[in-house]
Amino acid sequence: MSADASFFELGGKKALIIGGGQGMGESSALFLARAGCDVALVDLVPDRADVVAEKVRALGRQAFAISGNVLDDDQIPLIVAQAEEKLGGLDLMVSIVGGAAWGSLLETTPEIWDQQMHLNLRYFFLVAKEVAQSLIRRDQPGAIVGIASVDGQRAAPMRGAYGAAKAGLISLVQTMAVEWAPHNIRVNAIAPGHIVTPRLFDTPQRAEGYAASLLPMRHRGTPDDIARAALFLASDMARYITGTTLDVDGGLLAANLFPRGLPGNNQG
Repeated sequence: MSADASFFELGGKKALIIGGGQGMGESSALFLARAGCDVALVDLVPDRADVVAEKVRALGRQAFAISGNVLDDDQIPLIVAQAEEKLGGLDLMVSIVGGAAWGSLLETTPEIWDQQMHLNLRYFFLVAKEVAQSLIRRDQPGAIVGIASVDGQRAAPMRGAYGAAKAGLISLVQTMAVEWAPHNIRVNAIAPGHIVTPRLFDTPQRAEGYAASLLPMRHRGTPDDIARAALFLASDMARYITGTTLDVDGGLLAANLFPRGLPGNNQG
């Protein structure tokens, strides 16, 4: 993994990574650190965040692990305040937390629906709002990046509540971008396609076998592919980009693929 920091002008920036203990969150933390960011890593499992923090420190940047649950509304202000205190400020936020529940719409109970809205949309609204309020109080420009999904831009059979939540996130990002632009806060999203993660497939070989027959690029993405997009959107290279959703899907949407037998990206 490498990133040319000279192109991104992130030296000294302070970044909050929600879900920074593994997968796309870990990769995002490492890419941002290589570009000059200090990071606060929020994860439900303290040991995971500690391991990533050590990797960031090995790159010569400050890193702090924060144990917290962003699905608990009361914890969100405390998490953001703790990140600010440890980092000595806050400029950027990348949020990775999310997940899909399998089942047809006829099998989707109100409880599952509410859980999917909370896990993929509600918490992001509350965290992004808290970060934005902090930036505005300090008259500080900033950038916020959320994780949407290709399932928010097309039919999402067998994961309809997840797709609806991600569609809501895409709309929410647009509204945040418009309302917060006068405060010099940019808000964008990334829509992953099929990304190789332990939660989706037993082995990378099995994942690649599926992808070879489905995706125009003939291979699945990795967490690093999402991290590259996050770094771009967080950096000054994207300083005139806000309210957009960047598809990182190997051409899946362009090819109009609807693989019913595969889960969508349920890591974000």
